[in-house]
Amino acid sequence: MTPLARSLRLAFTALIALAGTAPLAAPLTAQERQPLYLVNANVVDGVSGTIIRDATIVIEGTRITRIAPKLSLPRGSGMRVIDLAGRWVAPGLIDAHTHIGTLANAKRTLFSGVTTVRSASVPAFQDVAMREQARAGQILAPDVLAAGVFVTPNLGETVLADQRLGALAGGVTTPEQLRALVRVNLDRGVDWIKTRGTERAGLPDTDPRKQVYDQAELRAIVKEAATKGIPVMAHAHGDEGAYAAVAAGAKSIEHGTFLSDSTLRLMKQKGAWFVPTLSTVVDLARPGGDYDDPVLTLRGEYMLPRLEQTIRHAHALGVRIAAGADTDYGAESLTRISHEVTRFRALGLSPVEALATATSGAAELLGIGARTGRVVEGYEADLIVLEGNPLEDASVLQDVLIVITDGRVVLNRTPFGRQGAR
Repeated sequence: MTPLARSLRLAFTALIALAGTAPLAAPLTAQERQPLYLVNANVVDGVSGTIIRDATIVIEGTRITRIAPKLSLPRGSGMRVIDLAGRWVAPGLIDAHTHIGTLANAKRTLFSGVTTVRSASVPAFQDVAMREQARAGQILAPDVLAAGVFVTPNLGETVLADQRLGALAGGVTTPEQLRALVRVNLDRGVDWIKTRGTERAGLPDTDPRKQVYDQAELRAIVKEAATKGIPVMAHAHGDEGAYAAVAAGAKSIEHGTFLSDSTLRLMKQKGAWFVPTLSTVVDLARPGGDYDDPVLTLRGEYMLPRLEQTIRHAHALGVRIAAGADTDYGAESLTRISHEVTRFRALGLSPVEALATATSGAAELLGIGARTGRVVEGYEADLIVLEGNPLEDASVLQDVLIVITDGRVVLNRTPFGRQGAR
């Protein structure tokens, strides 16, 4: 079952099936409102190769207020201390392409070290609700940039997401229909619009190279979104659909398996970003995971080397790359942002560049680079703690020990030793 289909199924049962296990976030306790000191830390800032060793990080409220080596702790009570014992602190990871639609999946996302996500559409505006409830501290979830419902020719069951979508049940193909669907999304308060230039790769009966919307139709989407200052992300494996999306003004191309150098050069010229979702194509090429179909496995085997070549060309041409897992973080998912960083390293990105695709670079794409994506004073305290240096071994990102989001410790697996044991 695909991530979108699984989200659709779970969307209508989440209130019942998860009622007893929903990961709700309790209000901050008096202790949690006290300053937090992370001591004996090695710090990777997420934007450069600079490392601060044996540092103390001070968190007050939702912000990092001080980072300094060998900082003396104030005397007295009223503070919290976590001794990291030489472990490594990096920015919380950013997933620039997700389909999270349930509370359980949001918790899995957060516990994997992802503290911010950009939704790439959900069936019924779950991402908008998740964004607001997470901000209010009502649920346990990453920070969310919502895209609402997919601007695509056939809405299917998504027409039930909003009464106004019933008028589009017969299809979304004309410029006026496209603008109408964008307006519904804007009215629901989305941060991005998600549309498509080509068909999907994750369905056995569609060809991912086939163009769906042309440049004029995509321009109608981009212009309508721009009335509220909202950028557009465009699903496009095939070159023709991707070129049309970039020419129309899309801010990012998602997937991009078959992009030509001419399209990549246009992306560089116009400042469009590339979100390859490489790990999803790896998932296609292997049994299990989010996709488990022999037709898709064969397709993935063909697509994978093509996409790897495209990523190498994009990097060589200077196209900005951001990491996206393209999963709903469901119980069967085998895809994580850590895989993207590791695979980008193997394709020629430097250690700093690869980590930035999931931290400072991704934050820049999402328009939040002035507040998160880095471990620096004044930024939001969105942090992860790792066993080793992710610039030396990106695989440590797969085993996150501590997760802090907006200054709150939501996961702490340390210390490992039994209390009181010698």
